[in-house]
Amino acid sequence: MNLFLIGPMGAGKSTIGRLLAQELQLEFIDSDKEIETRAGADIPWIFDVEGELGFRKRETNIIDELSQHNNIVLATGGGAILSPDNRRYLQSRGTVVYLHASLQQQLERTAKDRNRPLLQTEDPAKVLSDLMQIRDPLYRDCCDLLIQTDGRRPKSVAREIIRQLEQLEILR
Repeated sequence: MNLFLIGPMGAGKSTIGRLLAQELQLEFIDSDKEIETRAGADIPWIFDVEGELGFRKRETNIIDELSQHNNIVLATGGGAILSPDNRRYLQSRGTVVYLHASLQQQLERTAKDRNRPLLQTEDPAKVLSDLMQIRDPLYRDCCDLLIQTDGRRPKSVAREIIRQLEQLEILR
């Protein structure tokens, strides 16, 4: 039983992932935190030194490794689905849940977060909009479940995911 959470920055993947793991008695792993731990540096530093390409390579290696574990809830970074390899790993090794958040919700949830290198710009709304145009079709194509998170409490979202997993008989 593996659950893989995908979606944009600010959709609540880490928060909801922790709640799901707790409720389902699974291990929670955040791929971005794992990358930081192993690199001994935060993501902005990795972006500065290695560029986005270097970060994405690390991300693919981590997702390949972690998605082979059993009984986990894995929160992925917003851009993880850009890699065809990552999409293949996630789809073939567990249930993929797309946590969808509107542009407005993403802006509100990421406004004060300095740990998001792609948003350190004059116009974060344009960046988020451009990213969503590219990524939303990939998220939709990759997922088994699509869950709206706008204006909802994380516990409510986690309960809905569990309910849908039960209906699909993924959870028994």
